[in-house]
Amino acid sequence: MSWGSELWDQFDNLEKHTQWGIEFVEKYTKFVKERSEIETNYAKQIRNLSKKYQPKKNSREEEESKYTFCQAFLMTLNELNDYAGQHEVIAENLTSQIIAELTRYLTELKAERKSHFHDGRKAQQHIETSWKQLEASKRRFERDCKEADRANQYFEKMDADINVTKADVEKARQQSQMRQQMATDSKKDYASYLQKFNQEQNDHYYTIIPNIFQKLQDMEEKRIERLGVCMKTFAEVDRQVLPIVGQCLDGMTKAAESIEPKTDSKQVVESYKSGFEPPGDVEFEDYGQAMKRTVSENSLSNTREGKEKPTSKSKGKLWPFIKNKNKGSGPEDFSHLPPEQRKKKLQGKIDELSKDIQKEMDQRDALTKMKDVYVKNPQMGDPASVDPRLSEISQNIEKLQSEVQKFEGWLAEVEERMPSKSDTHRRSGLYETQNNTTVSNNCAQDRESPDGSYTEEQNSEIQVKTNLNPTSTTPEFDDEFEDEETLPTIGTCKALYPFEGHNEGTISVAEGELLYVIEEDKGDGWTRVRRNEDEEGYVPTSYIEVLLETNAKGAMTYI
Repeated sequence: MSWGSELWDQFDNLEKHTQWGIEFVEKYTKFVKERSEIETNYAKQIRNLSKKYQPKKNSREEEESKYTFCQAFLMTLNELNDYAGQHEVIAENLTSQIIAELTRYLTELKAERKSHFHDGRKAQQHIETSWKQLEASKRRFERDCKEADRANQYFEKMDADINVTKADVEKARQQSQMRQQMATDSKKDYASYLQKFNQEQNDHYYTIIPNIFQKLQDMEEKRIERLGVCMKTFAEVDRQVLPIVGQCLDGMTKAAESIEPKTDSKQVVESYKSGFEPPGDVEFEDYGQAMKRTVSENSLSNTREGKEKPTSKSKGKLWPFIKNKNKGSGPEDFSHLPPEQRKKKLQGKIDELSKDIQKEMDQRDALTKMKDVYVKNPQMGDPASVDPRLSEISQNIEKLQSEVQKFEGWLAEVEERMPSKSDTHRRSGLYETQNNTTVSNNCAQDRESPDGSYTEEQNSEIQVKTNLNPTSTTPEFDDEFEDEETLPTIGTCKALYPFEGHNEGTISVAEGELLYVIEEDKGDGWTRVRRNEDEEGYVPTSYIEVLLETNAKGAMTYI
């Protein structure tokens, strides 16, 4: 059914209806906006909840994370964080796909409606003006007819009166004829206006208004269709994230299923096992006779007559029913701990020191390469400026090696005293001690090689470096590129400052210039770049901003 034919006389009602349709679109837009805000706030609260229960660094919660149920809870928190991200995606999609679209469409809809009703009012004003002209011509025709009739009656009266002069009769006759002519002209004008009005009225109600109302009908149907699309999108936005939400929930389920009570029980044993033997039976002491008592080595009394004096490291720990009052951090050798726990602490300390030694060695290698570059190219820097730092690093390495030797000595002491001696693989992989090495009770700094000779620190450094990275090589700063095959591009860079590059092997760059990275900084402060197939060279890393490709080995950004 068409609005133009069925609702030709409902201009005002259509105007109200279309205005209500626009208000409904605004109402729906507000609804979606509030839903988006709810999703955003919900995601924020979920993220805050996940962050609140994350393990704190350097706290007891980090130590508890070795239990499977704690790991499962951490995985659940991470999945919950991802779950919150999906609600943020919902909010973003609602904003971009519905709110923004409807806001733009509302502006267009209001403009289109205003244009259609403006045309409708204009057509109404035109037909009203034409009607007024018809009415005016009709009244004029009516008036002229009456005047002509009066003039004719006056002429007849004058013509019948014998006392009236002939001139007066002629004058009355002329006046009557003139009025008759005026009535005839008014009649013609009235007929013309009537024909014109009927034609315009026919066009108005059968052509102009139906066309305008048809446009309004099309506009309204498009509005309804657009609302339907937005309501469908409203549901699809949720449906799109369901697979990822399902993966998050599956991750939570998998985390819960990964809990192993037996493993956690075993972990409790590993965490708190002291390494002591259970105490032996306490023998009866007869004070009525001469005391003669044989005490087990593991007796709770810890009285050893005729045997060596117990060391202070195990003092008080043979009393399992007495709480340890030493709540501080304890001595450096962890002698306040039971043997098993002490062994773990010492091994962890050795591993930590080994990592520190490796870091110092990496720094020393980088500075050595930089010094070699300065020696070959004095314009780039003074080689002597690197020596103080190299000396400092060498001293740090010596101190760390001494610390490692000391802790290894304590570790060897613990292993010798434990009831079941553990395998030597628990020792440090970087500094292996020989099984026949004699270690003192306080430290193991006086180590000897298997042939009895003292091991130099320099040789020890070389051994540590070899163990840590047996395949590592030290690349040299090469000034010649002709003999090398073309290196692949691993990223791009942007010059932050201009660099002239007068020295051989370098390349000049202008500020803001974009180049290709073909070799990243190896620690010497230089990055190899390429401008085109024929121009490549080194530039200072501090002069550029590098963005390596994600699949490039060692990709990182220098600023």
